[in-house]
Amino acid sequence: MSEHGQRLARLRDILKRRSLYVSALPNIRYLTRFTGSAGHVLVTPDTAILFTDGRYRSQARRQASGVQVVISRGSPLAALARMISEQRLRRVGFESQRIPYARVRYLRGEVTRCRFVPEVDIVSQMRVIKSAPEIEAIRGSAALNSAAFADVVDRSRPDWTEARLAAEIEFRMRRLGAEGAAFPTIVASGSHGALPHAEPRPKTVERGSLTIVDHGAILSGYCSDMTRMVAWGEPGATQVALFGAVLEAQAAAIDAIRPDVECRTVHSRARRVLSKVRIAGVRLDKAFVHSTGHGLGLEIHEPPHIGPRRRQRLQPGMVITVEPGAYLEGVGGARVEDVVAVTDRGCEVLTMTPRELRVVAA
Repeated sequence: MSEHGQRLARLRDILKRRSLYVSALPNIRYLTRFTGSAGHVLVTPDTAILFTDGRYRSQARRQASGVQVVISRGSPLAALARMISEQRLRRVGFESQRIPYARVRYLRGEVTRCRFVPEVDIVSQMRVIKSAPEIEAIRGSAALNSAAFADVVDRSRPDWTEARLAAEIEFRMRRLGAEGAAFPTIVASGSHGALPHAEPRPKTVERGSLTIVDHGAILSGYCSDMTRMVAWGEPGATQVALFGAVLEAQAAAIDAIRPDVECRTVHSRARRVLSKVRIAGVRLDKAFVHSTGHGLGLEIHEPPHIGPRRRQRLQPGMVITVEPGAYLEGVGGARVEDVVAVTDRGCEVLTMTPRELRVVAA
């Protein structure tokens, strides 16, 4: 049985004779290998059917694994509704966190004898533990991401704008074989770096200040995510101290990662380090305004979430980011991020780029 067939079999075991309508495209890809932008999957105790339209006739038949393929002449959703009626299904679950309400309303109107029931995001929970091939795919994505960063920073010039740096990184990722960027690249220098999700500006990077560079690639469907700090020209003592505190916090968080550790523990280790440092009159744990990390895989944000109230325990096969940061208005910000796989005995950092502050001659 193929890996995708095994996943469908495991899903049926979880469903215990229930049926499920899978609507989220990443979940469809995980279960069937199909990568089209329009598709619906119906999983019953006896069948698994992929519904799509004529644009994907050849692609679905070439890619789809472990499922029957139905190519509809009209709406694939209407074909799904007809199949539910033909199979006389009386109860079908749907991914309540993934589906537009209008779609559920349509199905309830079309198939009045079937009860459509909201389910937790079952397939996403299956995806939390990565297989060895999935971890290798993420490792490859991280390597490509690192290569793009090194190439662009090595040939960058101090007259480049934040927007150009972001564009150069995304272009280089594509040139190296990425399917695309996992998210819009963040480049934020100087005081602009105090915004954790700053948008790159058409403004030259500020010399002698910290610049946050946060980007990720998609390779073979799997995401990577990395943040590194760069300075064009020697930064001042305040900036160096800010970076050093964040780097130490990240190291403490990574050191805490091992099986059976609660996600909140990893977060608290990073926060504890930052609580001991005060810069510009601010204790840095107060300037740490987001969680320490998140899972990633076929999507850039997946469970588990590494935050202050997350009691979920880490397990081997989970892949997470570790990305503490501190942001001081009027001064700037610092964040260091790596992708980390939980192993049987601890963890493995999949990101290859050195974490040190990269100083480029101005």
